[in-house]
Amino acid sequence: MSQFAASFSSTPPKKVIVTSSNGTSYCDYKQSEDLRRFLTPNGKIQGRKKTGLNAREQRMVAQAIKRARYLGLLPYTSATL
Repeated sequence: MSQFAASFSSTPPKKVIVTSSNGTSYCDYKQSEDLRRFLTPNGKIQGRKKTGLNAREQRMVAQAIKRARYLGLLPYTSATL
């Protein structure tokens, strides 16, 4: 039983959506290692049910991933994941 409980006691994953000082929330495209968690092994963006984000946050994460891909911070395909 202690092994089962220990698997759930880990820290939650790092948040990608950050709240700025004036209260607006945003997703930083420069955090490529954090955004990589939202990609499948084939390089696709994972869905909302899999990521656990709401619709607004999912759109912000998708936009940040697309910006990071355009700038070369994240790959388009799975060849370099």
